[in-house]
Amino acid sequence: NCCSFPSTYIGFNVDEDKMAFELNKKPEGAKLTVEVTGNVDEDANFQPVDVGSATAVALDLNGVTAINSVGIREWIKWIKAFPPTVQLSVLNCPKIIVDQINMVSGFLPPATRIESFFVPYYADATGSEKMVLFTNGKEYKDGGVLDFPAEVKDDSGELMEMDVIEAKYFKFLKV
Repeated sequence: NCCSFPSTYIGFNVDEDKMAFELNKKPEGAKLTVEVTGNVDEDANFQPVDVGSATAVALDLNGVTAINSVGIREWIKWIKAFPPTVQLSVLNCPKIIVDQINMVSGFLPPATRIESFFVPYYADATGSEKMVLFTNGKEYKDGGVLDFPAEVKDDSGELMEMDVIEAKYFKFLKV
């Protein structure tokens, strides 16, 4: 086909790793957890989430593997449809989601609480990479006060460094 171009994905090479988008609801009393997995793209089927009597909704984003511009647009429409009476939070945000929170106005509604997110680390000596989970109340607090882990080591015991520009990556915590 002469005139079709693949969508640009942020995450990885999707030709090799296309993952179907899914939303899985897990009610827990007054809280509803929605696990979001797969690629957030033009094939993602963002069905409205019936929150029922839940007063809090937690979006677990650990399984999000890639996102593109069409997916971002559909995500914003979907997330705005949650009732304003529900306290929205996100947890296990992969780097690709943190990047969108930092770059895209309205990616999360203003009152959304960020419970946890991953920070990439790298060991120069071994070339190994690791994603370290930062949790609200432990490595950071609302308002952006950061308490980095004293040290992070790879599987061989080599010290690792944070593999992001702190002023840019943690920008969303200071908003």
